[in-house]
Amino acid sequence: MTRALIADDERLMRDQLRARLAEVWPELEIVAEARNGEEAVALTAQHQPDIVFLDIRMPVLTGVDAARQIAQLPTYEEAGGWPGCEIVFITAYDQYAVQAFEQGVVDYVLKPAERERLQLTMERIKARMAERVRQNGNGDGGSNGASAPLPAHTPGMQQLLQRLAEQINPKAAPKLQWIQATVRQSIQMIPVADVLFFISDEKYTRVQTATLEALIRKPIKELVEELDMNQFWQIHRSTLVSTKAIAGVSRDERGRQLVSVRGLNEKLEVSRSYAGLFKSM
Repeated sequence: MTRALIADDERLMRDQLRARLAEVWPELEIVAEARNGEEAVALTAQHQPDIVFLDIRMPVLTGVDAARQIAQLPTYEEAGGWPGCEIVFITAYDQYAVQAFEQGVVDYVLKPAERERLQLTMERIKARMAERVRQNGNGDGGSNGASAPLPAHTPGMQQLLQRLAEQINPKAAPKLQWIQATVRQSIQMIPVADVLFFISDEKYTRVQTATLEALIRKPIKELVEELDMNQFWQIHRSTLVSTKAIAGVSRDERGRQLVSVRGLNEKLEVSRSYAGLFKSM
């Protein structure tokens, strides 16, 4: 059974969407409802639904910010098999919805939810979910993890969420241009343009350039919000790599994808959640 979560700060809107979903997809199970973006992230982590409906404008966290955090939740091997979720934005603001829709990486529903439009959205989601199941069944996924990534795990989705966040909050801080990092016993200012990749462990994030390695106390999920995601691709929940630094992708004896970094002998593992980014390799 497909499971969904609804997040909207207006109870009547949640009730109306639930009723419309029951009409167009009776088998869909609504496992939880959230009143703000923070609740949406927490309930998504708890229930691990297949679809999350997010109102774009909500208190505490906007739907866009919630989507960015949901995209950073552990999936697959980290969460015992959860493949992540589809994101559907609920909005009364056509300008946001149209831009998102034109990118082709996310679906949307305008308030109030009309049956015909919602039916179209659900059919597209069913088709995408069926395609991922088909790919896994044909051996394109499984241990090799080569099935198409969920929309939340694509560079296009991350770039779209970044643009929407900037539109909703035009006074937000500009994207990082410099990284203040510890190199041996000193603090250095590293241009973001020089960074080849970021990779995190439980406590620190390693910043690697062609000439030096440094450490910062900032997790990947924060860097995703602060960096220009047109310049970096996320290939693992703990790894961001500069698009300019990707020399190629290979597989090891276990079928895992490994990104080769220009100028370095090091290879970066692509997690199963993101393996579809390089599925033609």
